[in-house]
Amino acid sequence: MKNNNIAISIEQQFGEIIDIILQHKTNASRAVNEELLLTAWHVGGYVSAKLKSEEWGSKVVTQLSEYIRSQRPDIKGYSKRSIYNMVMFYDVYSSETFIATIRQYLNTEFVQPKTAQIEASDHKQEVPVIVQPKTAQFVQPTVGQMPKILELTTLTNHIEILCRCKSDEERLFYILYANKEHLVKRELQRCISNQTYTGLLGNKDNMSKGLLETYPNAPVMFKDTLFVDFLNLPKKHSETKLRNGLIEHMKQFILELGKDFIFMDQEYRLNIGASTFKADLLFFHRGLQALVAVELKKTKFHPRDLGQLEFYLEALDRDVKRSNENPSIGIILCPEADRVVVEYAMSRSMSPTMIAEYKRILIPQERMQQQLNEFCNLFLNKD
Repeated sequence: MKNNNIAISIEQQFGEIIDIILQHKTNASRAVNEELLLTAWHVGGYVSAKLKSEEWGSKVVTQLSEYIRSQRPDIKGYSKRSIYNMVMFYDVYSSETFIATIRQYLNTEFVQPKTAQIEASDHKQEVPVIVQPKTAQFVQPTVGQMPKILELTTLTNHIEILCRCKSDEERLFYILYANKEHLVKRELQRCISNQTYTGLLGNKDNMSKGLLETYPNAPVMFKDTLFVDFLNLPKKHSETKLRNGLIEHMKQFILELGKDFIFMDQEYRLNIGASTFKADLLFFHRGLQALVAVELKKTKFHPRDLGQLEFYLEALDRDVKRSNENPSIGIILCPEADRVVVEYAMSRSMSPTMIAEYKRILIPQERMQQQLNEFCNLFLNKD
């Protein structure tokens, strides 16, 4: 027994060492990313000032790229296109409108004793020193200084966001979302293509009272529109074909749902009395610490579908859910849903349920702004 205790103690100590290694590895990656961002910021700001003063033209930028390549072939990533991307990085994110957007939704203060202002006549900048109090600091006071929020994701992701997003609100959302979901470039590209911004921050009449009361943050955690284009489904398809396709492409489907979802099983058996029922897909949500049952429908949503799902949730809570877990959540995934019918069905449902569609829906801009504000509040209070 003593030897076993010693072995366990040693394993715990080894685990602590691994934690130390991973923490410093994370810190190193964060430091490298910050330097890459600051490099792009300063280079972009310098070139931007020259272009705006008409001291330089596009030919000079080409010459700059060629000069770097010939003089320092070891320095990579400074093609003409890359340099213009850095100019865009600086111009958009240093704009008063973007800074105002950060302040509107994140409502944070800033502290920075040393400036990093870039002037057209003087390219020598002081290295910025960020002093960050207990409250998260995302905005620096002077136009020309890099907003702290940009450190939340990589330069590669920023360029993708800048090239493909049309509004400052949308850019702010994807910066926060890329950080929250730890998205790499390819994953971010898919999220932007599939309008995660509108799908996640859309109308929440598709959520039951039970879901909203049990999980107040659900509106900014669950999408109301999912994209399954990777399945290449024909217009007419069976629920079995849909389920099998999702199982085969589970990685893509998890990205659509959100990375906090862990797949557990398909056609999960629920033995109730003398009968056996099967939940199409069963997941576990790490953030909410709850089971999530997904029921697949090949036809338009019908209120009777909700009764079936609530029955499954009752079985999961009674027979499957562990004592340390929260109430189970149910999602009906269908190709179409009448919004009025959904509202009626959801209005008295006290089970944590929602309806999601797999088709595109455009959301009014004013509603998007309200939902973005809720998402930012969730981000600020995540700790």
